[in-house]
Amino acid sequence: MDEEVLNQQIRAFLKRTGITAQREIEAAVRARLEDGRLKGNERLPASMTLRVEGVELEVTIDGEIALE
Repeated sequence: MDEEVLNQQIRAFLKRTGITAQREIEAAVRARLEDGRLKGNERLPASMTLRVEGVELEVTIDGEIALE
């Protein structure tokens, strides 16, 4: 195994997932603000589950997204 290749591949995957997740969250929040389901001052519980097949990895990361 090439450690450098592994590191680069993990970073590329995380960058891709991070950008996609941010876009999806922003779009969902904007839609809920527009339709009145959110006021704009909420704190939204959030979680993300990471699974990697082949190494039996499953990790859930919990957090919160504050809108102000």
